[in-house]
Amino acid sequence: MAFSSLVEDAPSDTTTEPHPLICRHCGLLQRVPAMTPPAVVLCARCGVTLRRVQHDSLGRCLAMTLTALLCFAIACSMPLMRVSTSGISLGADLFSGPERLTQQGIWELALVVIFTTVGAPFLKLLGTAYVLIGLRLPRPPRHLPRVFGLVERLRAWAMVEVYLLGVFVAYVKLVDMVHIDVGYAVFALVGLMIAMVAADATLDRQAVWEEMERRGITQHPPAPTPAGTAMQAGRQRTFLACETCEKVAVAEGAGPHECRRCGSLLHDRKPRGIARCWALLIAAAVLYIPANVYPVLTVVQMGSGMPSTILGGVEELVAAKMYPLAAIVFIASIMVPMLKLLGLAILLVMTQFSRDERLVDRVRLYRIIAVIGRWSMIDIFMESILVALVQFGAIVTIEPGVGAVAFAGVVILTIFAAEAFDPRVMWDAASAGRSQ
Repeated sequence: MAFSSLVEDAPSDTTTEPHPLICRHCGLLQRVPAMTPPAVVLCARCGVTLRRVQHDSLGRCLAMTLTALLCFAIACSMPLMRVSTSGISLGADLFSGPERLTQQGIWELALVVIFTTVGAPFLKLLGTAYVLIGLRLPRPPRHLPRVFGLVERLRAWAMVEVYLLGVFVAYVKLVDMVHIDVGYAVFALVGLMIAMVAADATLDRQAVWEEMERRGITQHPPAPTPAGTAMQAGRQRTFLACETCEKVAVAEGAGPHECRRCGSLLHDRKPRGIARCWALLIAAAVLYIPANVYPVLTVVQMGSGMPSTILGGVEELVAAKMYPLAAIVFIASIMVPMLKLLGLAILLVMTQFSRDERLVDRVRLYRIIAVIGRWSMIDIFMESILVALVQFGAIVTIEPGVGAVAFAGVVILTIFAAEAFDPRVMWDAASAGRSQ
């Protein structure tokens, strides 16, 4: 039994019972102790945060989620920006960019934009509010575990903060070209971003699952908690951790096994994780070439088209002496995809060669890769805004380019590749290499 915890002295309003937990990043089976909030539990081997316990986590998260839903409703119903030049005025809202992309025949890009800026954030907020309100009812709905499991999967795809940065980049690009009026939707999006970040920061996800279990909302009757000598058997992989709710279950007999708490299928490691990650990584690397070679947009001014690649957009910002913004776009659109491709390739190669060097640093690298990939969508969001706003006929028009579709494919594939990779196999391979 091993654990590392940082607990601050504070009045106790809740107490969690000791329970086993398997680290998602190194696979170490350890027992999380009883805690009084606020508390932080760290993995004894790789240092990853296993859990944060906070005061009234569910109530505070519900308040922030309802606030976010209100801001979301305002953002969807109000104009985002209005531009005017030569007596012509055009406005855009959250839906204008996807609509314009669809009209241009690039429906794939429109689908990505509408899902990451409207669909995923709305479903995530609505699902979270539904679960937290449902847990306050005398008889909670039996399907709450399924709903909360979906919410967990949507977390990586809700990109409101990235979209806001894309709005800012679009504003800077347009400010010298046309007159711009910022709409109320931008301020609502700022409020939405703050509320969503606050909701994520205050929510103890394990507390949600434990409350469901306490109220008897489980897919199967609860099993006895592994303890005593069973904990010593962790190295023989006699226990399976649920990828959705992190519940530790005893592996009895041949599979498949189902999580008793949320109903998800249990696996010792992600099935075919190495092969799937390689396949997605190679596909992303192939798309990375046209994403940087072909134009992501074309500015048609007075009948003359000026195609612009991702690097060309950075050069334009540098030429305009907007160095901080140029650095942001360069890092997010060029460096981050390259880092993800190279970083995942390094992790895969070192794992397959059973290397045991710098395992903790490799875990940190994986966590960085898993977090930063979404920020590469800045260029895609910026383009959707520009395409919607700059449609002034023969004066100036912005049209999307095929490079944007390839670039969106790179971002999506690298996100899936990071999700497919199981960092626990690095520790397995290192252990196997030492024993040979």
